[in-house]
Amino acid sequence: MSVTSRYREAWEGFWRAAPAEPGAVFWDAEPALTVGPHLALFEPHLADPALPLLDLGCGNGTQTRFLADRFPRVVGADLSAAALDHARRADPAGQATYRQLDGAEKTEAQTLHAELGDSNVYMRGVLHQCEPDDRQSLVDGIATLVGGRGRAFLVELSGAAKPVLMGLASGPAGPPPKLAPVFRHGIAPGEVSDDAVPEYLSSAGLTVLASGELPLMTTEYRPDGTRIELPSRWLVAGRTA
Repeated sequence: MSVTSRYREAWEGFWRAAPAEPGAVFWDAEPALTVGPHLALFEPHLADPALPLLDLGCGNGTQTRFLADRFPRVVGADLSAAALDHARRADPAGQATYRQLDGAEKTEAQTLHAELGDSNVYMRGVLHQCEPDDRQSLVDGIATLVGGRGRAFLVELSGAAKPVLMGLASGPAGPPPKLAPVFRHGIAPGEVSDDAVPEYLSSAGLTVLASGELPLMTTEYRPDGTRIELPSRWLVAGRTA
């Protein structure tokens, strides 16, 4: 199955309106605070670091470019053409390659796997933004991309993030400026239980090899000047012999 047109259009609208400057998007914190710590957790579990690395849901490519400095072949993939326009403009040297991908569409995942072979996959904060009916299909797509030798690193908001987000959204002044566009474009995050992600992975034929908790950093700050952090869980998964 493929994602709904409403979901696709919501993301196109969001990225068309998003500013290009670094840090303008709510979740687009600098790599030293995001993919850097994630990579330290991911790398020890890579069966083959030389495999292509796919940044799934790459958005404007901030994290993709960081990964491209560290791996021989990196592909940033996103549902939104407007997001990929941002990513390509921010990467004039072509450190990574970028392509539009509906990861929940079985044939698209199969086509990319046929092109790249087994890949390592990095995906941060995508499942909780998906329509609930698309989540298993997306994880099935990740299993296709990983193949027999790749590994997947998923980061998703934990159940403890919901009250934090609700508190931010319902403040007297409304959502913080960088969070407001997310809601305005109809991309309000959905709830994914902490138990659901391992179940999606298991149903897709993948085994959880490691997991833990780590705050998801944002680019927004509270009135007291502290950075907004969202509780999250990370998992490494792959096929085992």
